[in-house]
Amino acid sequence: MSSCLFRAGRLAGAIVAFSASAALVQPASAADTLSMKVGKPLQQAQTALAAHNYAKAMSAVDAAAAVPGKSEYEDYTITQMRAAVAAQSGNVAAATAAYDKLIASGRTPKDAKLQMMMAEATMAYTAKDYPRAVASIERYLKAAGSNPAMETLLIQSYYLQRDYANAARVQQAQIAEEIKAGKAPAESQLQLLAACQTQQKDLTGLNDTYVQLVSYYPKPEYWALILHGLMVDPKVSPALQLDVYRIRQAAGVLTAPADYMDMTELAMQAGLPQLALDLMNAGYAGGVLGKDAGAAREARLKAMVVKAVSDRKAAIAADEAAAQQAPTGNSLLTVGYNYVTFGQADKGLAIMRQGLAKGPLDPNIARLHYGLAQMAAGRNADAVATLKTVGGDNGARAIAQLWVLKLSAHH
Repeated sequence: MSSCLFRAGRLAGAIVAFSASAALVQPASAADTLSMKVGKPLQQAQTALAAHNYAKAMSAVDAAAAVPGKSEYEDYTITQMRAAVAAQSGNVAAATAAYDKLIASGRTPKDAKLQMMMAEATMAYTAKDYPRAVASIERYLKAAGSNPAMETLLIQSYYLQRDYANAARVQQAQIAEEIKAGKAPAESQLQLLAACQTQQKDLTGLNDTYVQLVSYYPKPEYWALILHGLMVDPKVSPALQLDVYRIRQAAGVLTAPADYMDMTELAMQAGLPQLALDLMNAGYAGGVLGKDAGAAREARLKAMVVKAVSDRKAAIAADEAAAQQAPTGNSLLTVGYNYVTFGQADKGLAIMRQGLAKGPLDPNIARLHYGLAQMAAGRNADAVATLKTVGGDNGARAIAQLWVLKLSAHH
């Protein structure tokens, strides 16, 4: 965030310079003239300001302000000079009060008003007066429209006063705007959003942000964070345990034999023995299984899985008939998935579509599994399209998004 702080400081400096140079503006009409009584102390103020003698400059401004019977133009010019002296000397309260008067004046051109609003905001921010900075930036943005530098300052002003909800809201809007414009959001913006969501314990939002980080900045540590997030998020449905294991395996972070055994058993409980066998075989191929003291137990489980595959193949027609009679679409989805894993992709996917149409218990989990079946059938483009339709906040969407990233990376 330091670059933005620097930018804010530079911005404030530019405004100060603008105020000083504009302090003794040219008269707008013949009536706009300074009397000697007002002009002389203002000239002294300007000389003292140029020499950085702020106390002397301000007392000269006060002397000009004390002159009785001033014209409206003289008052305006005194306020300009007061703003310049206060801004350069770092007197935020006096500068803000002077700028507010100038902003309210019909004499100040629109561009100058916007610069003054910006100056107020950056001065308040630099002085660590974050509530005032927020109010000033909001006013500026309302008048000027979108400005990325000022929006970043607004986010930081919220964040530094621990208003994480508003910091996240503005940061999310800024990220969405950039994505809409076809730009990649900055890594630091996504990190700041993640920091806000962590503070708010918004695990679902945090997961989405990690997915964005992984998609724009595919670093192993972001994969690790998102997978850890899925494992600890209480909202993740128990029905997705197998899917959490599978995406961890696909990401290359499943390295313990016990995890492979758990994953295999979950696939068996889900009624998908061929999937269980495929996952076990991946464990053997990766050198995770069959290597240690658990090798005999692993071999026994594999033998059981192999037998379950042949039993399931023999009973698949009966399974299909029973699934057609079931009250929900879940059994059709399981039967269809099994057909796909047995090499009958067209038939299996058609049965899964029947299951989706019939109404599964959880449509998002069902669509996730349909997308994974399409992937198993080698139809990656179709799988990506399906996985992008998965919604909800029970973990199915986060897992689907990760598979989309995995599949897209292989293109």
